[in-house]
Amino acid sequence: MLIIQVKDGENIERALKRYKRKTRNTKLLNQLKDNKHYTKKSIKKRKLIDKASYKQFLQDQENK
Repeated sequence: MLIIQVKDGENIERALKRYKRKTRNTKLLNQLKDNKHYTKKSIKKRKLIDKASYKQFLQDQENK
């Protein structure tokens, strides 16, 4: 659970912005979405390989 300390005189919008940034950085929502439905290990592995090949493709394009 994330805890955000609201300082004296701090705008609530600012504190909410910090909370959203922290949740994004911890990738908590992504984990919750991933655990919503079961995915087989082979599909996870396939997605990981596709992601790695895409990153490699981008690096190759950058180095040309």
